[in-house]
Amino acid sequence: MQVAIGKSVLAGIAIGPLHIYKKKAIPQIEQYSSRTPAQEWERFEIACEKANQVLLELYEKALAEMGEENAAIFEIHRMMLEDEDFLDAIKEMLKNQSSTAEFAVSMVGERFSATFAAMDDEYMQARASDVKDVSGRVVGILTGQQQETILLLQPAILVADDLTPSQTIQLDRSRVLGFLTRHGSSNSHTAILARTMNIPALVGVDFDDSWDGKLAVLDGYDHCVYIDPTPERLSEMQERRKKDLEQLAFLQALRGKQNRTLDGREIKVYANIGDTQDVELVLQCDAQGIGLFRSEFLYLNAQDWPTEEQQFLYYQHVIKAMEGKKVIIRTLDIGADKQADYFRLDKEDNPALGYRAIRVCLTREEIFRQQLRAILRASAFGNVSVMFPMIISVWELERAKAILEGCKTELHKQGIAIGALEIGIMVETPAAVIIADELAAQVDFLSIGTNDLTQYTLAIDRQNPRLDRFYDPQHPAVLRMIRHVVEAGHRHNCWVGICGELGAEQTLTETFLRMGLDELSVAPSAVLPLRRLICSLDLSKKQ
Repeated sequence: MQVAIGKSVLAGIAIGPLHIYKKKAIPQIEQYSSRTPAQEWERFEIACEKANQVLLELYEKALAEMGEENAAIFEIHRMMLEDEDFLDAIKEMLKNQSSTAEFAVSMVGERFSATFAAMDDEYMQARASDVKDVSGRVVGILTGQQQETILLLQPAILVADDLTPSQTIQLDRSRVLGFLTRHGSSNSHTAILARTMNIPALVGVDFDDSWDGKLAVLDGYDHCVYIDPTPERLSEMQERRKKDLEQLAFLQALRGKQNRTLDGREIKVYANIGDTQDVELVLQCDAQGIGLFRSEFLYLNAQDWPTEEQQFLYYQHVIKAMEGKKVIIRTLDIGADKQADYFRLDKEDNPALGYRAIRVCLTREEIFRQQLRAILRASAFGNVSVMFPMIISVWELERAKAILEGCKTELHKQGIAIGALEIGIMVETPAAVIIADELAAQVDFLSIGTNDLTQYTLAIDRQNPRLDRFYDPQHPAVLRMIRHVVEAGHRHNCWVGICGELGAEQTLTETFLRMGLDELSVAPSAVLPLRRLICSLDLSKKQ
């Protein structure tokens, strides 16, 4: 048995023969042209029109099979064909180097792809393959070499150096058991499509041509592939695959249904996300909404301040994808262990107790207003709530709400539509717990951030591994605080949830529900097990 390691795109098990796809050799491209630059530009424009038509067909296919969010990949490719920097660079090569259109597209595509690949941000790195896909399509049209469609004669685990989104969408899904690629990333559009199609996949696998046709097990949980597995390993993986299928069947039975205990109590199960890409996972697990959208990841992944328009499009993408389900956006929670250089935050001796979250927003109001305007604009496209982090006093909450109201007034005056908006806060400190009655009187919901609440209650830095044995998120003091917040919230007609790691702790689920918690928001991978457990509980029985 041979074992190779990769990076998992989708946790799951695939068992079957390996099929190695090899690209056909690219014909040599003529560099210099006997035509005029104007004639070559005309050839390029005609090729772009043909490429645009093919991409439109791929968009419609993806829209029908996988929804608008995934079809948007091909809209992005069409936009690349209209990118001014891309077009200007090609025009310059045609004019100054007398090159053929295909050579110019190939060189410019390589240059742009290399620029993306060299970026620090993983998402932007993944765009390198999109540039290659688009430029390769245009070059293929110019040279008469259309992009290949991969054909599988039998169900197999597909192995390739890399796969383009257009190749992926055209695959016969009934015959693709899994993907293995040498290149690519978990943020690539091909990887996104693989997750959407629920196909286990690994990237970064250094495969060998001798694997072709051999039996293999792709283990997306442990990020590896077994070639010619031993009978024992094969049997073990077959059992895990069987459990996966049972879990999938259970999800299908729950899809679209409420999460109710046996005695009829309805509990909301939401998912936490940190990026727009996580929405696919939320939809796959059929969470009832997003209970924590960590908006700071947009800032952390940027090299400079994201504009209001960039933020609006970022939020709008998630909101539209959720199709009316609740999306709770936590306002900027920067500082402490989450730093972005362009914020120029001073180094602090005790950052966990320092300048962070709402404290940054209330002292740098222009940043806050810009984000709130973007959230309000996006709220017109779905069911949105806004949540303020690290609130410890009534005046902070009142000031945050006043700024929000000011943004609403501005937008109304500009004739910009906004939706109805619930307002909530994160309860993360003992101070917020103690004055929970006063805070609950001013909001629609309270969401308990158990990670920080535990840290501040126990006076333990949760980032310090030396203190792991002392860090107890199930400490009686923490649980009593949670109960206190639930009771205070309900006295003021607020719903109360948990959006920290403790919400996924199944040994506490029944305890939380008996306390009266209305909502649990957890990582997407924890949604299905939690839903299953909730549906098996009978809270009418005495403990």
